[in-house]
Amino acid sequence: MMMSSKRYISKLLLSLILIFLLSIPITAIPSRSPSRFLGNFAKHHKTTDTINKTYRYDIRYFTQTLDHFSFSNLPTFQQRYLISTDHWLSGGGGGLNRFGPIFVYCGNEGDIEWFASNTGFLWEIASTFGALIVFPEHRYYGESMPYGSREKAYKNANSLSYLTAEQALADYAVFITDLKRNLSAEASPVVLFGGSYGGMLAAWMRLKYPHIAIGALASSAPILQFEDIVPTETFYDIVSNDFRRESLSCFDAIKKSWEEIEVEGKKENGLLQLTKKFHLCQSLNSTEDLSDWLDSAYSYLAMVDYPYPSSFLMPLPANPIKEIDSYPEGTSILERVFAGVSIYYNYTGTVDCFDLADDPHGMSGWDWQACTEMVMPMSSSRNNSMFPTYNFNYTSYQEQCVKEFGIKPRPRWITTEFGGHDMRTSLKMFGSNIIFSNGLLDPWSGGGVLQNLSETIVALVSKEGAHHIDLRASTDDDPDWLVEQRKSEIKLIKSWIKNYYQEKIGHFST
Repeated sequence: MMMSSKRYISKLLLSLILIFLLSIPITAIPSRSPSRFLGNFAKHHKTTDTINKTYRYDIRYFTQTLDHFSFSNLPTFQQRYLISTDHWLSGGGGGLNRFGPIFVYCGNEGDIEWFASNTGFLWEIASTFGALIVFPEHRYYGESMPYGSREKAYKNANSLSYLTAEQALADYAVFITDLKRNLSAEASPVVLFGGSYGGMLAAWMRLKYPHIAIGALASSAPILQFEDIVPTETFYDIVSNDFRRESLSCFDAIKKSWEEIEVEGKKENGLLQLTKKFHLCQSLNSTEDLSDWLDSAYSYLAMVDYPYPSSFLMPLPANPIKEIDSYPEGTSILERVFAGVSIYYNYTGTVDCFDLADDPHGMSGWDWQACTEMVMPMSSSRNNSMFPTYNFNYTSYQEQCVKEFGIKPRPRWITTEFGGHDMRTSLKMFGSNIIFSNGLLDPWSGGGVLQNLSETIVALVSKEGAHHIDLRASTDDDPDWLVEQRKSEIKLIKSWIKNYYQEKIGHFST
């Protein structure tokens, strides 16, 4: 949500600690990491000097409470946020609607400036709505570090204990309330936006704090990717199908490659030969490390299989999976695999060797979240997956979390806190004004809401869409379906705002 036990906790969308039961012979064993494919998005962009600041905003800080659910005298911390008033309609016109709406992006697991630079849709529609734009940063990520530094915040389980989705939602509720009060904009409607984990937060905000925001656009939000809600093999089946639909030959080559890697690694000097074949910077210690690296590339490629060139995670061509699958068949399986993943890891051709090392900062915040409450079980099926067959093993998952953090996960806590196992019914009965947008190429769509649940809980599903593509900036290469989907989202948001003002006017006139 692939890894040796040493690295098991230090990687993920999103994804997810996955240990499998071997059921096909001599197959490489890519062990799975906690929510890697969600949390590792941020690891590609850890410093602001790598961020393309396309949009104009001010950087400010808000004094935030460390623990919203205790009255103890705990310290506060500085929560960073980005704010743009360039298009905000404020102070003119009189009446309730003298202020434009406030658009809030629910910061997720990384530097907030990176998310701001990759959420062009929000910036593009601001002028249409006369909206104030705000990007609050998620606690324990970017510069929003409790205890004053990353080193102190990540010191141990005690210092990390305030890194939860519940605390983050409370951060946003307190922050938005204070912001509106300071701007004398209490009557301004708030609309939430978020992609991936941020989309989950936006949807959960509508359930936990419905009075804070009038609606939410939750893009590629896998809120159903928890225990016993969706089949655990869904994620890897979708990744595999993305490759198979482009080339059955490529699908088969990848499926066979795990055994090839395992066999090669067992030979005398086999690990050294694999190191050379895959142009690795350091000698392999196990085939698992290589399998992890390959698995990551395939999974990320499925998420960012956009119809135009992009650099969301890595510089990539349009339709990158098709590019990978076009490699000539007249070469060995491992040569084809290396050429394919080089498109992901080295499309620019500037990398001399590949470094399989973990995050240089050590354990990430998402690893902690995946070992506490964000337990998203995943497995790989025998027939539909190009990955080795395995089943999710909670005992191994728990043992690794105890080893790394000294804590045990609570796999049922998220469903207890946010809508139960029958999440669809909870949304239908208690939720409103949420757009769940999903693209079926995105492996996280298997954990998303794919059907309308009510007149106001709307699912916008695109057959050719990838991970939160609708939130990205528009391009000349956008397909017609994407243009139409964004129009639908704008129309729904307009209806929320219109209804809000009508309700307010009706209330004050009685």
